[in-house]
Amino acid sequence: MQETSVDIPRAETGPKVARVPGDADAAMDSVVAGLPQAQPLDEHNRRLIANVHPTDWVNPQPAGRYNMVVIGAGVAGLVTAAGTAGFGAKVALIERHLMGGDCLNAGCVPSKALIRCARAFADVRDAGEYGVSVPDGAAIDFPAVMKRMRKLRAGISPRDSARRFSKLGIDVFIGDARFTGGDTVEVDGKTLRFARACIATGARAAALPIPGLAGTGYLTNETVFSLTELPARLAVIGAGPIGCEMAQTFARFGSSVTLLEVGPNVLGREDPDAAERIQAALLRDRVDVRCGVQIESVRKDGAERVIKLGDKKEVRAEQILLGVGRAPNVEGLGLEAAGVAFDTKSGVQVDERLRTSNRRIYAAGDVCSVYKFTHVADFMARIVIQNALFFGRSKASALTIPWCTYTDPEIAHVGMYERDAKQRDIEVQTITMELSDVDRAVLDGEAEGLLKVHLKKGTDRILGATLVARHAGEMINEITLAMVAGKGLGTIARTIHPYPTQAEVIRKAGDAYNRTRLTPFVRRLFNLILKSRR
Repeated sequence: MQETSVDIPRAETGPKVARVPGDADAAMDSVVAGLPQAQPLDEHNRRLIANVHPTDWVNPQPAGRYNMVVIGAGVAGLVTAAGTAGFGAKVALIERHLMGGDCLNAGCVPSKALIRCARAFADVRDAGEYGVSVPDGAAIDFPAVMKRMRKLRAGISPRDSARRFSKLGIDVFIGDARFTGGDTVEVDGKTLRFARACIATGARAAALPIPGLAGTGYLTNETVFSLTELPARLAVIGAGPIGCEMAQTFARFGSSVTLLEVGPNVLGREDPDAAERIQAALLRDRVDVRCGVQIESVRKDGAERVIKLGDKKEVRAEQILLGVGRAPNVEGLGLEAAGVAFDTKSGVQVDERLRTSNRRIYAAGDVCSVYKFTHVADFMARIVIQNALFFGRSKASALTIPWCTYTDPEIAHVGMYERDAKQRDIEVQTITMELSDVDRAVLDGEAEGLLKVHLKKGTDRILGATLVARHAGEMINEITLAMVAGKGLGTIARTIHPYPTQAEVIRKAGDAYNRTRLTPFVRRLFNLILKSRR
C-alpha cells in the first residue's frame, strides 16, 4: 500500500500473552491451517504471519466512539485507516485474515515476483538471439523461485503490519466483524460505536458450477502461491488477466500449460488487435491456447484431473488453476442489521460518492467496484476519506483509471475503448502506431507491440488508449497524466522525449495526429505562403 507521512507515536496495543513452550508454534499452526496463503510454514511465512496476523496480538479495549471504523485491512482499508488517523481522527481497523489483503498475500506481490523470475528465464533462454552464449542453458529451480517470492513478500509485509498501524494511532482488531446496528460493529465480543464506517472486505476467487470441479480440487490465486513443486501439466480455466499471466509464467517455468477460454479469444475485454499480440506471445511460450471451448465436467483419474470438453476432447493435468471472476466478500457482515444494501454478485451497493444505503457507512475497493485493481482501491479510499470526514463531494466516476496485464509483453489501457465511445455516440479518430517503427523497440528485440490512441474526432482530446509493450504498465502513465491534466495528444507531440526510448511511440502518435491536421486546404495555403517567399 501507499506509505503515509503520518507517524503518531503510540505504545503497542495490549500486553503480550505469556505462553508456555510450544504454545506459540501451536498458535502459528492453527493460523496457517485456515490461511492457505501462508503455507508452507517456513521462516519467511512465519515472518509474514508475525506481521499481518500476529498470533500474540491482544485486541484493545474499544474507545467510546470512533470517527471511523474500517472493516477489512486490504489496500482500501489500510489507506482509509491511515489517512483518517493522519487527520487526528479516532480509528478502528478490523481484519479477520491477513492484513495487506489479496495484494500482499495472494495477488500483486507474489504474482509479480513469479513473473519476474519467469521473465529472467526467458531472457536467458533467448539470449542466443542477441549473440550471447549460455553454455549450460537455462534451468528453473522452482522451489528456489517460490522461496524468493515468500522472502520478498515477508520483507514487504511490515508496511501492512498490525504493529505499524497501531503505532499510527489506530486501534487494530484481529477477528470477525459484524454489524449489530446502524452505528455499531461487534468484534471479539466487543461493541464498537462509530460516526462513520467503511466496508473494505474485498473479494475472493469466484467458483464455477462445473460438475466435478469442487470434488477434484483446484487452485486459485489464494493457493497457487503455496505450491512447492512445479506441476508437470497445468490447466488454466479462464484467459483473463490472471489466467494469461499465470499460464505464461508456468509455461516458462516448464509446465505443459493448457489455457481454456469460453470466449473467442484471450483477454476478451481488451482491444482485439492488442489481445491478438498477447495470444501470439502465449503461443510462442508454448501455451496450448484453446478459445471457444465448453467445459462439461471434471473428474479425477489417479493423480490426474481430467477436464471433459464439449467437443468430446479431454485435457489432463496434475493441477487446475481457476482464474475466472471475483466474488465480493459480503457474507457474515450483518449488513442487513446495518441497513446496507448488497447482493452476492456485485457486492455492496454504493452511490458515486461511495456511500451505502446507510449514510453513515461507506465502501471502497473490490467489495463494491467493478474495477478490481489495487490502485483503484487506493484512490477509492481517498474519496471515502474526503467525503466521510469533510463533507466532500468527490465522485468515483471522475477517476481516470489505467490498468495493466503483466504478460510479456504487457498490455495496458486507460480510458475508453473505441466500442465505449460508439456506445456513447462519440465520434472518434483512432491513431495506431507499431512498435516496429520505434528504433529502441527494434534494438531491444521487443518490436511486437502497438499503441492505439482514441481521440474525440476533430480534436486532440484523448478519450482512451491501449498499449502493448514489454513495459506498457510504466509507459501508459504519460497518457494517463495527459488525460487527468486535460492535455491533448498535441501537447505530447511537443514534449521532447529522450532518444532512443520505447516511450517515443507515444510522441510519434502525437506527430501522426499533427499530420492529420494538414488538410488539403491547409496544404494549399502553406504552398501559397511558401511560393510568395521564394
